[in-house]
Amino acid sequence: MSSFIQDTRYDVDLFVIGGGSGGVRAARIAGGHGARVRIAEEYRFGGTCVIRGCVPKKLFVYAARFAGEFTDAAGFGWTVQGASFDWPTLIANKDREIARLEAAYRANLDRAGVEMVAQRAVVEGPHTVRLADGTVVTAGTILIATGAHPNLGLDIPGRALAITSNEALQLERLPRRIVIQGGGYIALEFASVFAALGTQVTVVHRGDKLLRGFDEEIRDHLAKEMSQHGVAFAFGTTIEGIYETGEAGKRVRLSDGRDLFADEVMLAIGRVPNVTGLGLDAAGVELNTNGAVAVDARSRTSVPSIYAVGDVTDRVALTPVAIREGHAFADAVFGGKPWAVNYEVIPTAVFTEPEVGVVGLSEAQARAQGRRLDIYKTDFRPLKATLSGSPSRIFMKLVVDQASDTVLGVHLIGEGSAEIMQLAALALNLGATKADFDRTMALHPSSAEELVTMRSKHASSDPLPEASAQATPAF
Repeated sequence: MSSFIQDTRYDVDLFVIGGGSGGVRAARIAGGHGARVRIAEEYRFGGTCVIRGCVPKKLFVYAARFAGEFTDAAGFGWTVQGASFDWPTLIANKDREIARLEAAYRANLDRAGVEMVAQRAVVEGPHTVRLADGTVVTAGTILIATGAHPNLGLDIPGRALAITSNEALQLERLPRRIVIQGGGYIALEFASVFAALGTQVTVVHRGDKLLRGFDEEIRDHLAKEMSQHGVAFAFGTTIEGIYETGEAGKRVRLSDGRDLFADEVMLAIGRVPNVTGLGLDAAGVELNTNGAVAVDARSRTSVPSIYAVGDVTDRVALTPVAIREGHAFADAVFGGKPWAVNYEVIPTAVFTEPEVGVVGLSEAQARAQGRRLDIYKTDFRPLKATLSGSPSRIFMKLVVDQASDTVLGVHLIGEGSAEIMQLAALALNLGATKADFDRTMALHPSSAEELVTMRSKHASSDPLPEASAQATPAF
């Protein structure tokens, strides 16, 4: 039985702006605590993750992996004849699944007693929201959960000709050639998908390595593996212009003077918090230097009655994080059960080919904290590759605190890394030591067994000098 007392001075106790993962979780939990909740979403319930992010992207990843499976099958005695791929079928089936998920989101909100509003809402004051149709709603608490959108970068010539991850999920046909700008997980995941499906892919990246913030050896290993899977890289350069060339598609001018030709050009250079036009400035809600909503540890903004969760706060832009932030907010404000989100041990996967899984600190980040480290790592050919003939190799690395023997970071690249990493995160949350890993019985034959059979220390690392002890953010 909830102890929350509804405040009849307001139309609702909670008004949520944004129907993505964080906003929906907050609305449902608050409703369960007895609050009167209304949530506004101007597009589709489910947000970036469900509608145009991780869920449809993972479906694309599954589709792309069949190409490799068909190739590998020959080494195991299979003959696969007549296999072909149809892009429109994938798009149609993906759209059907997304529609089902959106309906499930709506049903869950309805069961929690949350009133849904299918239109844009903006903040007009500490306790006031205005809908697109002019309706004014008062609320005891307002939650901003509007997420983020793709960053289009500089206003280069022809920028309007480019697509983002949003449009990549809705293309009418599979491009023969695509140029993707970016070196983060979104750019690389789409590069892997398109390459596996037969597209000629070039990744243009201003840096000299991929996946900024990840462990250096993971970054190097992934670049090598993706190159073997047919992805071309143009490091140390950017796109300076995109030009229509008729039947030849688009001409892409690079900063090093080269021209590339492609059917599609995709910009995947980060995401920007959705704060424009929300009325936050008029309400007195402060933004941080990144243009995101500034919040404290409880997700409260500079206005005591207004909170924010998820990507709009630019803390850790991951769906499970937004969900936990929304849940913690609702429990604290409406359930009388305050608790804090733990940002220290967050498992992360990059669904490239091969996929990456990490949790905890990289070697550089641990050294930047002033720790002396023991490093354990292995690089091997998986059993499956012995018959398939694949050149891919699995890489694993453990970062261990020398003084306490605590495992600070686990870094994998290879098949099944994401699934392995979920349980590795459990071990790190429990404070597992290297001795705990060593005592764990191996599951043979598996790739994961290598995590508990690495006995030989590869290296020891001293702390970084104080002048350079700045860890790069992991995300």
